Amino acid sequence: MELEFDRDTIISYKTVAQMTLCQEETQESIVPDACPDILRIVDVCGQATLSGKQAKEGMAQVTGMVRACILYQPEGGSGLRRIEVGLPFTCQAEAPGLTEAGTVLASPRLRRAEARALNPRKVLLRVDLAVDIIACQPVEQPICCGVANPEEHNVCQRQYQGEHYQLCAVQEKPFSFSDQVRLQSSSGETPSLLAARAQPVCTESKLIGAKLIFKGMVELDLLLQEPGGGLSASHESMPFSQIIEVPQAGEEGDCQVEIEVAAFRCEPAPGDDRELEISLELLAQAQVRCHRPLTLLQDLYSTSHLMEAERENQSLCRLGEQSVRPQAVRELLETGEMVRSIVDARLALGQVTQNREGNELVLTADVWITVLYLDENELVQCIQRSLPVTCRLDCAEKARCSCFCICPGEVFAAPAAGGVEVRFTVEFHCLTTETAAIPAVTSARLGEARGVGEEVRPSVVLRLPAPGEELWDIAKAHGTTMEQILQANELEADILPAGRMLLIPSTR
Repeated sequence: MELEFDRDTIISYKTVAQMTLCQEETQESIVPDACPDILRIVDVCGQATLSGKQAKEGMAQVTGMVRACILYQPEGGSGLRRIEVGLPFTCQAEAPGLTEAGTVLASPRLRRAEARALNPRKVLLRVDLAVDIIACQPVEQPICCGVANPEEHNVCQRQYQGEHYQLCAVQEKPFSFSDQVRLQSSSGETPSLLAARAQPVCTESKLIGAKLIFKGMVELDLLLQEPGGGLSASHESMPFSQIIEVPQAGEEGDCQVEIEVAAFRCEPAPGDDRELEISLELLAQAQVRCHRPLTLLQDLYSTSHLMEAERENQSLCRLGEQSVRPQAVRELLETGEMVRSIVDARLALGQVTQNREGNELVLTADVWITVLYLDENELVQCIQRSLPVTCRLDCAEKARCSCFCICPGEVFAAPAAGGVEVRFTVEFHCLTTETAAIPAVTSARLGEARGVGEEVRPSVVLRLPAPGEELWDIAKAHGTTMEQILQANELEADILPAGRMLLIPSTR
């Protein structure tokens, strides 16, 4: 006879793929007729935007656009000119177990961009992209909690009381953001805009009921040119706040919100060249994790009947550590010439790699630093370097670490002997989890009554517990209860005394 059970279902998301794809895209472009010929390319500023993402059968696809601004010195002219180029990209990642019902989270970043003049009217643009992809698949995990009516068939059961640290919600919300920035100039004349970069950052998130409230800043960096040809950099921080409906999460959940740029426009306001109108289409991607309490039926038997049970391991996740580890960086970028002054400095993050050294995990972030400066002849020069930034984390061998990096604050750059000294901070946001396989009962069937076919069944058995044997094991082997063994041996706890013979009463 099949036993009836109280059952439950763990509803969550499973991360079926998490990776960083690095790829290179190239494109040839013609200099517009209104622009002068190219004498020398100085720098390429760019912004990677997220156009779309799609979950397919076993595959995650991400599309986007790189908006690049090529800065060059014109032939027979002073100052810098700009050429805007749009370069689309598509990347795909294998995600076994992903279906169209899944969700893809994506974060494209422009690690590096460079351009080469093929002739005075034609350029070859090359961009180096890093795209973080997380593929999440909704799953339902049925579990058996216990026997519905254990007294009816004299069933003893052993239950596991614990919790499962799960990804309980994956939500996203597109929203628009706009603001105005007033340009400042030391000369009193209106500067022209050469390049603009926008980086939205979530600074605070909180769950209140079924709502996820998050706040952040759009960090705007501008490269300006004075009418006389002088260059300057400007930085603006513009606040925003939004709400996402998250009905699956409780107020005790852990939130992670990342904001991506889908579209970006920065141009002078009509009728006022000193006023810049900033317009962005943004996408908030939220992950919410929570501790879900649960009860698992690990083992059972009947004191009146023989029993057959089906078992399987249930994978439960436990939170190890959740931390933010800032790493301060100070580095000299050698230029081979004297640096008179710094015009602008910017930073881009590539992929984060993991290498194990015993019980330590070494996290390494690939950081690209770009500095515009004036040399001793007052010419604008550009230097780019890739710097590895490492962080060490105590992490058990069986633990899994999920890590992403951000660079809060601005990049400090100053002339130094032999080049440019740069200083910045990289924050490693680390989440470590461990998965345990808990044996659990999935179904059970009662057999014939105990003692059938036995001529004599002793009422009491005297035996010595084997090393490591638990009271549950003894009671199950002899078809009695733990309580009866404790009472017969005048014990108050289920910790067995070493080297002592036990009286095992029989249940009739």
